[in-house]
Amino acid sequence: MPVMSAVEVAFCRSAPWRVLARRVVLPWALGGEELTGDVLEIGGGSGAMADGIAQLFPDVRLTVTDIDDAMVTSARHRLAHRGNVTVRQADVTALPFGDASFDAVTSYLMLHHVTAWREALGEAARVLRPGGAFLGYDLTDTRAARLTHRLDRSPHLLLSADGLRIGLAEAGFDDVEVRPSASGHLMRFGAKRSVG
Repeated sequence: MPVMSAVEVAFCRSAPWRVLARRVVLPWALGGEELTGDVLEIGGGSGAMADGIAQLFPDVRLTVTDIDDAMVTSARHRLAHRGNVTVRQADVTALPFGDASFDAVTSYLMLHHVTAWREALGEAARVLRPGGAFLGYDLTDTRAARLTHRLDRSPHLLLSADGLRIGLAEAGFDDVEVRPSASGHLMRFGAKRSVG
């Protein structure tokens, strides 16, 4: 059940993306946060960001999920040499993990592919331990993003920064920050699961 266009799949598997993801995008997306313990990446695609996480934080226990069979296969292949990484197929709106299973959940440029994104935020909150961080980035609802996704015909529901901020708060997150970037085309976000 692929959810990305052929163009997006090719880009996610490309060598330039892997280098850019590890050296530039990942440090920016994490915003200086240190990852420890059990970490879940939702919608991990081909594993480029996960490979960067495994290199930057070799002591974490990283679980990478994606719904797309081809992406799961690609990520398993790419991350097979990483002893601290597990790759699983999973739907972000119905994660196969118990409550409070992870210290951090990450999401990189994938929420806009989840038309039921509020359910995805709820699942991220559910699997996080109290005080755990939800970190990542996504496209914002701009004319360029709408045109690109209309042309490539990939399923999507673009979010505004305010919409994401409200959705995170409604899902039970505290300390919600959503920061527009790249002339408003991207947004980096961070939030903590409520402790009480």
